[in-house]
Amino acid sequence: MCYDIKASLEAQLNRARRRNDLQAIDEIMERLLPLTDLPIYHYSGFSHPEILIYTDRSPDFPEVATWGLIPHWVKDIEQSKKLWNNTLNARGETIFDKPSFRTSAMSNRCIIFVDGFYEHHHFDGSTYPFFIYHGSGKPLPLAGLWSEWSDPDSGGVILTFSIVTTTGNTLLSRIHNNPKLKGPRMPVILLEEDEDDWLQPMEDELDKKRIEKLIQEYPEDELKAHSVTRLRGKEYPGNVSEISEEVIYPALKEQFGD
Repeated sequence: MCYDIKASLEAQLNRARRRNDLQAIDEIMERLLPLTDLPIYHYSGFSHPEILIYTDRSPDFPEVATWGLIPHWVKDIEQSKKLWNNTLNARGETIFDKPSFRTSAMSNRCIIFVDGFYEHHHFDGSTYPFFIYHGSGKPLPLAGLWSEWSDPDSGGVILTFSIVTTTGNTLLSRIHNNPKLKGPRMPVILLEEDEDDWLQPMEDELDKKRIEKLIQEYPEDELKAHSVTRLRGKEYPGNVSEISEEVIYPALKEQFGD
């Protein structure tokens, strides 16, 4: 799954910087940044942070969105609050079938740029957090779905998103071994050349198959991982820059030691 992320401003500006869109970067810094929770060194999706997403309706300029998708058919704010903890992730295998994601999978797809994500490893009755990131240090473009929901009481409009997941690669198989899950999962990390394809409109069955082909494991040799400080409980230091730094756990030496 993907419930914990690191997302710096630089990572979230990645698409605009690659296009050398200086005007967009200035506008993002001035107008959008104050509306977000950036920089995010560690945030849990259950805190529903506000970050930037690049949508299919605005592929070159990001929008501020809340993590935890609220489908358009939700009736009221109370129902939305009950639902959005269950829509942080969307299983890629079923996005075209599940009522919560079906409409978004067809026409509302997005990309979320992050520095990396965190997963927990279970061993001998304890859990140990790991930070997973690109070996070159470049941002990871995660495939996502977005939705706009209008509150019938206030008339306000909320933009929300979910991160699409797939089966875990070999690296994630070693780390993400939650005994409550049938198998390891990981976010769908798009190859740079596939980003625009993910955002292209879907008009027929061939387009659907094109999207489905993008929902796949990311090459293991492109990623690195190391254990980090506790992300839960009394030892959790909060959203601080050093939280993604390596921490060695003697208990894991045999499994992950050099």
